Amino acid sequence: MTSARVARAAFVVLATAMVLTPGVSPFARSRKPAPEVPAYQPPAPAKAVGLPDRMLADAAAYEGYLLRTTATTPAGFVNGAAVALALKSAAAYEPRVLVRGEIAYGAVAALQNQTFVAQVRAAGNSPENRKLMVDYIMHDPGYPFRFQGSDAAAGLVKEALGGAGLRLYATGKIVKQSAYDVQHQAWSREEIADRAGRLASTEAAAAQGVEPAAERAAILQRAAAGAETLPITASPAQPPYTPLIARAMQLAAIAALGEADNDAYDQLAAFAADVDTDACLHMAKLNLYQCLAVAKPHYEDIFCMGQHVLMDTGACLARGVGVDLPPEPLPIPPVKASAPAQHHKRHARSS
Repeated sequence: MTSARVARAAFVVLATAMVLTPGVSPFARSRKPAPEVPAYQPPAPAKAVGLPDRMLADAAAYEGYLLRTTATTPAGFVNGAAVALALKSAAAYEPRVLVRGEIAYGAVAALQNQTFVAQVRAAGNSPENRKLMVDYIMHDPGYPFRFQGSDAAAGLVKEALGGAGLRLYATGKIVKQSAYDVQHQAWSREEIADRAGRLASTEAAAAQGVEPAAERAAILQRAAAGAETLPITASPAQPPYTPLIARAMQLAAIAALGEADNDAYDQLAAFAADVDTDACLHMAKLNLYQCLAVAKPHYEDIFCMGQHVLMDTGACLARGVGVDLPPEPLPIPPVKASAPAQHHKRHARSS
């Protein structure tokens, strides 16, 4: 057998062996290995529902201010010092900060409606969707109202904020009336010793802002996350919605998506504002300072507090969410003397 025939026979034997051997291809050396297919990764789940810690602190400070001021009672007005202390405490809010806390508290109220929360979270089913939705929410006040349950959530906002405003307004009416009733007490008619100092201390207290309320912040944190329920019930609110309600709903929608974390506080704090309510509160403060500038006896300070701190502030908060103030009673007309009485007077003069 020639060498050529030997080589051909060896090639045939080798090729046959490769074909018959399981798992071995005669073309194995010429093929590239198949690329590895990465395992399926589901979209990252949304973060928990909630608001930034500092924003919850804003909401708690707002709530604490309302609870404190609506507890004001004329029974505590026993001397000029007590009046000055109550006035300083009630006036201690900065309008912009109070509005921010009000909107944050309204957002917590809206998050009590689980249908609204669930619908928003269902739509934000991927990081990309959530990012787009936050952009829509920030730029379109009407966007949160596309979701089922939004009318019921807006009703909770309106009740939570408007109801508190009405209670503050009612407290102010009682305090204002006491400015007349207290005048039978000698101390109330005494002139304020340091009028300029009293005005300056009141203005300074207002500039410092609302007192913090850490114990309430923890409660609101649980309420925002759905672990606790705020004692608020309300019927669904129908449009049109005020800008303040819309802001609270926008903030609530971002919180429902899990995108309102602590890193977002500065952006959300700047967003939580309402021009009309802020202007109304600034006007209330201006009227208060003008009232105090001319007030002399202590009972006039009580009047200034009742009208311009409590009533005016309560009216701003209520009107900001579209709640009407209670109608004022019609004035009682003067009683005219009857004809027989007039005749009696003429008879008395002639006799």
